[in-house]
Amino acid sequence: MTDFFGALGLLIPLAILVIAFLSGVRIVNEYENGVVFRLGRFVGLKRAGFRWIIPFVERIVIIDMRTVARDVPPQDVITRDNVSVKVSAVVYFRVIHADKAVLQVEDYLYATSQLAQTTLRAILGQVELDQLLSERDRVNRDIQKVLDAHTDPWGIKVSNVEVKHIDLPAEMQRAIARQAEAERERRAKIIAAEGEHQAAEKLSLAAEVLDRNPITLQLRYLQTLVEITGGGNQTIIPIPLDLMRALGIQPKGPGEVK
Repeated sequence: MTDFFGALGLLIPLAILVIAFLSGVRIVNEYENGVVFRLGRFVGLKRAGFRWIIPFVERIVIIDMRTVARDVPPQDVITRDNVSVKVSAVVYFRVIHADKAVLQVEDYLYATSQLAQTTLRAILGQVELDQLLSERDRVNRDIQKVLDAHTDPWGIKVSNVEVKHIDLPAEMQRAIARQAEAERERRAKIIAAEGEHQAAEKLSLAAEVLDRNPITLQLRYLQTLVEITGGGNQTIIPIPLDLMRALGIQPKGPGEVK
């Protein structure tokens, strides 16, 4: 009986030591860092692998070091030219200093999300609607630079910001459609006018050639007759140009007066 109590007296302290040792075991993954506090004071970082902390004395906070994608909820923005739009975006960032992400900010995920919303409204309020629609890459870079500068003290690196969707009011969509239609009509009129101008120049050059050599007018006349008869069964009675000139029906030449 004495041996039993003696063995039990040894097993109980040993079991307490084993439980205390196991309670201090921590496994840190490759993509994580552990921030260690001893009696409330920061004492260092624990990298990936098998780690052990002093139970009831030390505490470890695990921080994910991978890139995080967070949606920015749709924000009501008034652009520089006083157009109200609703814009949504996505932010890509990662923790590069785990100790700063724990010591400098209470919740770095929430804080970065809120800062992204305010930065989005501030930057888009400085650009016009046309710039927002046509220069989206530049707007994304501006938002990323400002956001990265503000989150740097928290140990966070903002790698990219992308504006996903721009919701325009219905009346603004109709105005843009009318503007695009007017622009297409303007281009069509310019192209038609340029075509008429080029055609007039070519006709002027052709008239000069015909005027220098009257026989070319006869050849052109015969070619026109061939084109007319090529479309079907027509009966054409050719009249010599010399006869037409003698009757006063045809001008004497492209550069001559009737």
